[in-house]
Amino acid sequence: MTLPLYGLAVGAKGFARSPETKVMRLRSSFSCNDPGPSDAALIFTTQELQAAVENGFATGIVVGDGVPDNQWRDCAISEALSLNAGFAYLSAGDVVAFHPITNRFRSLYRRGSKHNFMLVTERCNHYCLMCSQPPKDIDDRWILDEIKRCIPLLAKETVSLGFTGGEPLLSWNEFIEILTLCRENLPSTAIHVLSNGRAFSDPQITDAWAAVRHHDLMVGIPVYSAIDHIHDYVVQAQGAFHETLLGIMRLKDRGQRVEVRVVLHAITAPRILETCKWMARNLPFVDHVALMGLENTGFAIANDKLLWIDPADYASELAAGVEVLAAAGTPVSIYNLPRCVLPRSVWPLAVQSISDWKNGYAEECSWCFEKADCSGFFTSGRTKFSRALKAINAAN
Repeated sequence: MTLPLYGLAVGAKGFARSPETKVMRLRSSFSCNDPGPSDAALIFTTQELQAAVENGFATGIVVGDGVPDNQWRDCAISEALSLNAGFAYLSAGDVVAFHPITNRFRSLYRRGSKHNFMLVTERCNHYCLMCSQPPKDIDDRWILDEIKRCIPLLAKETVSLGFTGGEPLLSWNEFIEILTLCRENLPSTAIHVLSNGRAFSDPQITDAWAAVRHHDLMVGIPVYSAIDHIHDYVVQAQGAFHETLLGIMRLKDRGQRVEVRVVLHAITAPRILETCKWMARNLPFVDHVALMGLENTGFAIANDKLLWIDPADYASELAAGVEVLAAAGTPVSIYNLPRCVLPRSVWPLAVQSISDWKNGYAEECSWCFEKADCSGFFTSGRTKFSRALKAINAAN
């Protein structure tokens, strides 16, 4: 099931018609009796509405139909908005944003989730054939400011937090400020950044990254082939391969943690064993390699005839590539591929990697012994199933 992470408010009152979003941390109406200026009461019932008023909340978010419209509109809470029942998953500690002019609402962070990623920008200097977040040539630097207001509101016990794009380092000075905020406000949180890696070919940017001195910071960088022109073709940017590799080497020279990512499709998958051998020889110093099934959304749908390959057709090569990397001492994982399409030898490395808000399973999975440990499928696009899909049981 895909959770709605954004949408339009059903109604709102009292918010200043500012071009800036209002970032709010949701709090329990009953247990919070000293709300701060960024706190909003999370309200499902009339009892919670009354408690929010009594505890002095200036802002409230009403979810579902449990509170009559006239009650939240006429109550003493000065700012309030109403959301449909699709947002009933929201809970205390979550962080949300509301844009009063457009009535647009977004969930930025869910305290109970292990999969919190923040979109930094929709701009990118790549145009990847399978991009799940097709780039836009727009000025969206306002997102950086929103993230800066969001970070101090996150729960200190957050295990991990990710940043993605677009290319987060196109506005690298401001993004470095965000990493610094993470270090200062989330001292125990692991930070993972998805980047195409080309910015790190600039030593000024790599030095600034290293200067953050974050205790647990990793950047995930794609390398799609051992052959430069194949990588450049996949990302639709000439010269990207060489800049990316230079960026990786500069990062490792400064002691920074790097993950290499390979998305598997009809261009990259048939060469995956060759790519793994090349990485074992030439990038033995990287901290992790992720071999990833394709998310069939965005440009992957438009380029379906070019990209689709049944995972069953490359599973044996993938397993051989994993063995090469493991023998070289490189930590390796398989993401986004269900266990039933993979050889049993690599099951321990096939992890639950799909974000909970876009993760689902086929009907056959209902009686599978391995479901609890399986990645399942993306629900975010046009799901395609392998011919090898089957429920695993005692007989097989």
